[in-house]
Amino acid sequence: MTAMTTMTDVFDDLRSAQDDLVRITRAHGLRVGAMASTRAWPPAVDIFERQDGYLVDVELPGVKIEDIEITVEDGLLTIQGERTFAHDEIDKTHRVERRFGPFNRSITLPSHVKTDSIDASVQDGVLMVRVPKATEVQAKRISVRLGNGKAPVAASAVKNGG
Repeated sequence: MTAMTTMTDVFDDLRSAQDDLVRITRAHGLRVGAMASTRAWPPAVDIFERQDGYLVDVELPGVKIEDIEITVEDGLLTIQGERTFAHDEIDKTHRVERRFGPFNRSITLPSHVKTDSIDASVQDGVLMVRVPKATEVQAKRISVRLGNGKAPVAASAVKNGG
Protein backbone atom coordinates (compact mmCIF):
# COMPACT_ATOMS: atom_id res chain seq x y z
CA MET A 1 0.00 0.00 0.00
CA THR A 2 1.37 3.42 -1.02
CA ALA A 3 1.11 6.36 1.35
CA MET A 4 -0.63 9.35 -0.22
CA THR A 5 0.38 12.88 0.54
CA THR A 6 -2.46 15.34 0.62
CA MET A 7 -2.21 19.00 -0.32
CA THR A 8 -2.86 19.88 3.32
CA ASP A 9 0.24 17.92 4.36
CA VAL A 10 2.38 19.77 1.81
CA PHE A 11 1.19 23.19 2.97
CA ASP A 12 1.64 22.20 6.61
CA ASP A 13 5.27 21.36 5.84
CA LEU A 14 5.76 24.67 4.05
CA ARG A 15 4.13 26.63 6.87
CA SER A 16 6.27 24.81 9.40
CA ALA A 17 9.43 25.63 7.46
CA GLN A 18 8.39 29.26 7.11
CA ASP A 19 7.61 29.47 10.84
CA ASP A 20 11.09 28.10 11.56
CA LEU A 21 12.62 30.73 9.28
CA VAL A 22 10.69 33.50 11.07
CA ARG A 23 11.88 32.23 14.46
CA ILE A 24 15.49 32.07 13.27
CA THR A 25 15.44 35.58 11.81
CA ARG A 26 13.92 37.03 14.97
CA ALA A 27 16.37 35.11 17.16
CA HIS A 28 19.23 36.79 15.30
CA GLY A 29 17.66 40.25 15.56
CA LEU A 30 16.54 40.41 11.95
CA ARG A 31 13.17 41.53 10.69
CA VAL A 32 10.93 39.15 8.78
CA GLY A 33 11.68 39.67 5.12
CA ALA A 34 15.15 41.07 5.83
CA MET A 35 16.73 37.82 4.67
CA ALA A 36 14.83 37.93 1.38
CA SER A 37 17.23 40.44 -0.12
CA THR A 38 20.11 42.45 1.25
CA ARG A 39 20.71 44.07 -2.14
CA ALA A 40 18.69 47.01 -3.38
CA TRP A 41 15.64 46.02 -5.42
CA PRO A 42 14.34 48.03 -8.39
CA PRO A 43 10.76 49.31 -8.05
CA ALA A 44 8.49 49.20 -11.13
CA VAL A 45 8.66 52.40 -13.19
CA ASP A 46 6.49 53.89 -15.96
CA ILE A 47 7.84 56.84 -17.99
CA PHE A 48 5.55 59.08 -20.04
CA GLU A 49 6.33 62.02 -22.29
CA ARG A 50 4.07 65.05 -22.42
CA GLN A 51 4.40 68.24 -24.41
CA ASP A 52 5.80 70.14 -21.42
CA GLY A 53 7.94 67.38 -19.89
CA TYR A 54 8.27 63.83 -18.70
CA LEU A 55 6.39 61.99 -15.95
CA VAL A 56 8.10 59.17 -14.06
CA ASP A 57 5.71 57.01 -12.00
CA VAL A 58 7.31 54.68 -9.46
CA GLU A 59 5.37 52.01 -7.54
CA LEU A 60 6.26 52.39 -3.86
CA PRO A 61 3.30 51.20 -1.76
CA GLY A 62 4.03 51.17 1.94
CA VAL A 63 7.08 53.46 1.65
CA LYS A 64 7.03 56.57 3.84
CA ILE A 65 7.87 59.92 2.24
CA GLU A 66 10.78 60.41 4.64
CA ASP A 67 12.28 57.10 3.41
CA ILE A 68 12.53 58.33 -0.22
CA GLU A 69 15.52 60.23 -1.62
CA ILE A 70 15.59 61.68 -5.15
CA THR A 71 18.76 63.10 -6.68
CA VAL A 72 19.80 64.41 -10.10
CA GLU A 73 23.45 64.41 -11.10
CA ASP A 74 25.07 64.46 -14.54
CA GLY A 75 21.78 63.72 -16.30
CA LEU A 76 20.94 60.76 -14.06
CA LEU A 77 17.73 60.78 -11.98
CA THR A 78 18.14 58.43 -9.00
CA ILE A 79 15.29 57.35 -6.73
CA GLN A 80 16.31 55.41 -3.66
CA GLY A 81 15.12 54.57 -0.19
CA GLU A 82 13.89 51.68 1.91
CA ARG A 83 10.65 49.82 2.52
CA THR A 84 10.48 48.37 6.02
CA PHE A 85 8.50 45.34 7.10
CA ALA A 86 5.57 46.78 9.07
CA HIS A 87 4.21 43.66 10.74
CA ASP A 88 6.43 42.81 13.70
CA GLU A 89 3.70 41.22 15.83
CA ILE A 90 2.82 38.31 13.53
CA ASP A 91 2.07 34.89 14.97
CA LYS A 92 2.15 33.01 11.69
CA THR A 93 3.29 34.14 8.26
CA HIS A 94 1.64 32.43 5.32
CA ARG A 95 3.33 34.23 2.45
CA VAL A 96 5.54 37.29 1.86
CA GLU A 97 5.88 38.20 -1.81
CA ARG A 98 6.62 41.93 -1.62
CA ARG A 99 10.23 43.03 -1.37
CA PHE A 100 11.50 44.85 1.67
CA GLY A 101 14.75 46.62 2.35
CA PRO A 102 16.62 49.19 0.29
CA PHE A 103 15.50 50.06 -3.24
CA ASN A 104 17.23 51.97 -6.02
CA ARG A 105 16.26 53.02 -9.53
CA SER A 106 18.25 55.29 -11.88
CA ILE A 107 16.96 56.82 -15.10
CA THR A 108 19.03 58.65 -17.71
CA LEU A 109 17.40 61.98 -18.55
CA PRO A 110 17.46 63.63 -21.97
CA SER A 111 19.71 66.67 -22.30
CA HIS A 112 16.81 69.08 -22.86
CA VAL A 113 15.27 69.07 -19.37
CA LYS A 114 15.21 71.63 -16.54
CA THR A 115 16.84 69.68 -13.72
CA ASP A 116 16.40 72.61 -11.31
CA SER A 117 12.59 72.45 -11.76
CA ILE A 118 12.02 68.72 -11.12
CA ASP A 119 9.33 68.07 -8.48
CA ALA A 120 7.81 64.98 -6.91
CA SER A 121 4.66 63.93 -5.07
CA VAL A 122 3.14 60.71 -3.73
CA GLN A 123 -0.45 59.54 -4.13
CA ASP A 124 -1.92 56.07 -3.50
CA GLY A 125 1.51 54.44 -3.20
CA VAL A 126 2.80 55.88 -6.48
CA LEU A 127 5.66 58.37 -6.54
CA MET A 128 5.17 60.85 -9.40
CA VAL A 129 8.29 62.72 -10.53
CA ARG A 130 7.70 65.56 -13.02
CA VAL A 131 10.67 66.49 -15.20
CA PRO A 132 9.95 69.66 -17.23
CA LYS A 133 11.44 70.10 -20.70
CA ALA A 134 13.69 73.06 -21.38
CA THR A 135 12.83 75.37 -24.22
CA GLU A 136 14.29 73.99 -27.39
CA VAL A 137 17.70 75.36 -28.12
CA GLN A 138 18.05 76.53 -31.69
CA ALA A 139 21.36 76.08 -33.46
CA LYS A 140 23.32 79.32 -33.51
CA ARG A 141 25.18 80.30 -36.65
CA ILE A 142 28.73 81.43 -35.93
CA SER A 143 30.31 83.82 -38.42
CA VAL A 144 33.96 83.27 -39.30
CA ARG A 145 36.41 86.16 -39.26
CA LEU A 146 40.04 86.37 -40.15
CA GLY A 147 42.63 86.32 -37.37
CA ASN A 148 41.76 88.50 -34.41
CA GLY A 149 39.10 90.46 -36.27
CA LYS A 150 41.40 93.00 -38.02
CA ALA A 151 41.36 93.61 -41.73
CA PRO A 152 43.22 91.03 -43.80
CA VAL A 153 46.89 91.73 -44.35
CA ALA A 154 47.97 92.08 -48.00
CA ALA A 155 50.22 89.29 -49.25
CA SER A 156 52.74 91.77 -50.73
CA ALA A 157 53.16 93.56 -47.37
CA VAL A 158 54.13 90.32 -45.65
CA LYS A 159 56.72 89.44 -48.30
CA ASN A 160 58.32 92.87 -48.22
CA GLY A 161 58.62 92.95 -44.44
CA GLY A 162 56.03 95.35 -43.89
